[in-house]
Amino acid sequence: MGQSTVSGATSSGASSGGAGGSSRSSRCIALIGPYLAGKTTLLEAILARTGGITRQGAVAAKTTVGDASPEARDHGMSVALNVADVNFLGDTFTFIDCPGSIEFQYEGANALTACDAAVVVCEPDSKRVAALQVILKSLEDRGIPHFLFLNKIDSFSTPVRDIIPTLQPASAKPLVLRQIPIWENGTVTGFVDLASERAYVYREHAESQIVELPGSLIDREKEARFHMLEQLADYDDALMEQLLSDMPPPNDVIFNDLAKELREGLICPVLLGSAENGNGILRLLKALRHEVPFVEETAKRLKLENTKSSAFVMKTLHTGHGGKLSLARVLTGALPDSATVTGADGKDERIAGVFALKGEEPVKRGAARAGDTVALGRLEHIKTGETITTEKSIIQIKAAAASEPVLSAGIGLKDRKDEVKLSAALAKLIEEDPSLALEHNRDTHQILLKGQGEMHLRVAFERLARKYGVQVERLKRQVPYKETIKKSTEIRGRHKKQSGGHGQFGDVVLTIAPLPRGSGFQFGDTITGGVVPKNYIPSVEIGVADYLKTGPLGFPVVDVAVTLTDGSYHTVDSSDMAFRQAGRLAMSEGMPKCAPVLLEPVMAVDIAVPSDATARINGIISQRRGQILGFDGREGWPGWDVVSAHIPESEMDDLIIEVRSVTSGTGSYTARFDHLAELTGRLADTVLTSHKLAAE
Repeated sequence: MGQSTVSGATSSGASSGGAGGSSRSSRCIALIGPYLAGKTTLLEAILARTGGITRQGAVAAKTTVGDASPEARDHGMSVALNVADVNFLGDTFTFIDCPGSIEFQYEGANALTACDAAVVVCEPDSKRVAALQVILKSLEDRGIPHFLFLNKIDSFSTPVRDIIPTLQPASAKPLVLRQIPIWENGTVTGFVDLASERAYVYREHAESQIVELPGSLIDREKEARFHMLEQLADYDDALMEQLLSDMPPPNDVIFNDLAKELREGLICPVLLGSAENGNGILRLLKALRHEVPFVEETAKRLKLENTKSSAFVMKTLHTGHGGKLSLARVLTGALPDSATVTGADGKDERIAGVFALKGEEPVKRGAARAGDTVALGRLEHIKTGETITTEKSIIQIKAAAASEPVLSAGIGLKDRKDEVKLSAALAKLIEEDPSLALEHNRDTHQILLKGQGEMHLRVAFERLARKYGVQVERLKRQVPYKETIKKSTEIRGRHKKQSGGHGQFGDVVLTIAPLPRGSGFQFGDTITGGVVPKNYIPSVEIGVADYLKTGPLGFPVVDVAVTLTDGSYHTVDSSDMAFRQAGRLAMSEGMPKCAPVLLEPVMAVDIAVPSDATARINGIISQRRGQILGFDGREGWPGWDVVSAHIPESEMDDLIIEVRSVTSGTGSYTARFDHLAELTGRLADTVLTSHKLAAE
């Protein structure tokens, strides 16, 4: 199932109010960030710090609570959501660890919709700016409050005062540094909290210890704190007046501003830590506890605050014993077992169980209330990204749209008896992961599984075998070549057969001529005097069209005009079938005389990349026989370009791999069929030879 959930308890402590003084509902926090930033390790550290697990595991050792599926363990990366419930000082949190690879980011895109906030986990590395920008822009566009957690602080080689300006171009909101590190002999040993002006020394996998602010840091702390206050004062006139008057603002004013400006999406606070060593975890949890809005604010952001009872479906799961489960965040009201809900199609569905997920097993629980993230049983017609309500009026939250697939592979069954089983398995696979798509190509007769990249498809094939027991082969995608003609001819086709009783007789004369590219197939007649009766003319067209499905080169024929000009018939032996055969015979004899040529499909491609990679992308396009049409700035994306080109479809197979290789995994493209172009010479000979061998 690729889904991990743990419930954790922590030290007791009275709840002391929260963001906006809301009711103490459970909050939902997404952990997102670029690939290998350490999100799963951060989830593990949070579980260890809150008592959810007794010992922190490691991704390399394959001992983490998250990434428990065989696919995640085998590839050493998150390929699905990991979900964990924890309790911290009396407040309940659901953490959703989202895959970092761009190939699996749709997993988290829908989950983010109903989260109260996100923690963006990032390394202090300027090479990750483009990947960070992709994530931050998604949050900014959707109005989701978010923190930046600079992970792996123990590996910092650049002063934090230099790191923040380097990362700032990735964020449209000011990055507000909340802490500065304490260095000792080239190692980060703790931090200073700029809001409270307290210094802390890290203790491995334990709560940090308050210490006296080192004298060497006093000036730096004052400088960093004043800069933080200036950033907050940009949105608080009273604070600005205090700063201009050299009046130190009270700490409660600072903390209130931090919470308010986070909730309103005006700033992105930045915290430091090392998830692997458990450093900075408690400070992060306290910031989440005091500053993240509750579900009431999230429902208001999603315009659902006036609904009696509603929930958003983050993901669909198919389990071996529990059937279909819908992972959902309840946004308003309550959803008890057996409640009737309505989805996007307006049909009533009855909830067959409300579950908490523990590992890969659903555990029955009581009614889910606003703020809870639960699994709802057997909502057969409800899909990922739908809003469900107990009311008849449907208010559908705008769900995240899956990116267009960029890589395809053919599906071959190892055992033909599994054909029905394969259809059901593919339907479930795509329901669980809507960023996959299925295509039945009419020209090549292939079933194609389409996804977001090489690893995405590899994991999908592995799941088909492991989870659904369908053994399939991954086949190379076939290019849907076509053929056409360059010359005209006139040809007679006669079908005559006598075998006792009524015979078969059909006689036609056809003119075959080329048409301009994109015209398709045209059929007409100039019959006079009834030499071919009108009722047989449609049969001639059917015979011609039958032949055009596979021309003399072995591919479908396009851009051809065929005219029936003459013929003859027999009053007894002529029939629809005879004239159909006569039309086909005429085409099979005439088409090779019309100078047939191979046509290859050419795609219109728009490649979005960081500007510093544009020159390399131009080179890649040229190497793939592409024609560069131009490039322009990517609208709404500072520092990005969109390169437009025409590229033959046969050159598209691994384009996404090369694009991501030169863009640190951030580049993407969209492609659509544009036109057919003539293919000649050695390339055409290679295609024809391969096609002939495959047909033998």
